[in-house]
Amino acid sequence: MSNSILQTPPVYNEPVKQYAPGRPERKLLRAELARQLDSVQDIPLIIGGKEIRTDDRKQVVCPHDHQKTLAEFSNAGTKEVEMAIAAALDAKKNWENMPWHERAAIFLKAADLIARKYTYLINAATMLGQSKNPFQAEIDATCELVDFFRFNARYMAEIYAGQPASEKGVWNRLEYRALEGFIFALTPFNFTAIAGNLCGAPAVMGNTVVWKPASTAVLSGYYIMQILREAGLPDGVINFIPGKGSVVGESVLGHKDLAGIHFTGSTRVLRT
Repeated sequence: MSNSILQTPPVYNEPVKQYAPGRPERKLLRAELARQLDSVQDIPLIIGGKEIRTDDRKQVVCPHDHQKTLAEFSNAGTKEVEMAIAAALDAKKNWENMPWHERAAIFLKAADLIARKYTYLINAATMLGQSKNPFQAEIDATCELVDFFRFNARYMAEIYAGQPASEKGVWNRLEYRALEGFIFALTPFNFTAIAGNLCGAPAVMGNTVVWKPASTAVLSGYYIMQILREAGLPDGVINFIPGKGSVVGESVLGHKDLAGIHFTGSTRVLRT
């Protein structure tokens, strides 16, 4: 049992690489773009840590070149959505009871993996799959996502440190717990960082998540999911289920254990 009062490492904004002519990052990014253009990624659902494929297959194509297929992915049906919810609920007890600093360590590790090992992987996927230029992808897929993961860990520690005032002879104490049930993360097409944050922020606070990425941002979302798994995220904490909004929404929104929705977009879209 640890009796230390732990603090997260100092946080800082990830420096933005410039990709100027002659710079090494320019060469490395070009090589990764060529690699991804030369292959078609097979993207499964990831439910409870298991890769699951369905007969309903869709393609990821370059928005700026519809003749170029980057990946094929499985769409979740009602059966797979129910499996993802069950996996999230099964993982909930162990995850929410994990010490907060161990949850933070996983997301801090993911941030370091993106910043050092997988920068060009996730930037290239964002450029090809979401039609961003190198500078836009660098700011979004690397720097902003890394900042989200690092600052979220710090903000979690600050939230937990917040305690009520106590009068003489009284010690008022406040403990925090995760929400009851699972979180549904519905993420957009245009920002890789927001996709990672909408599923990651509830998770670092001890919640388990069913994540439906936008169908036009599945490639970068898949790589985020793989990075989180490499960082040590336990099976079932985040369940990755690309699928039709109408199919996924019908099962999720009517479920008795839905605790919340993490979503960015217009009120009209959410209501639809």
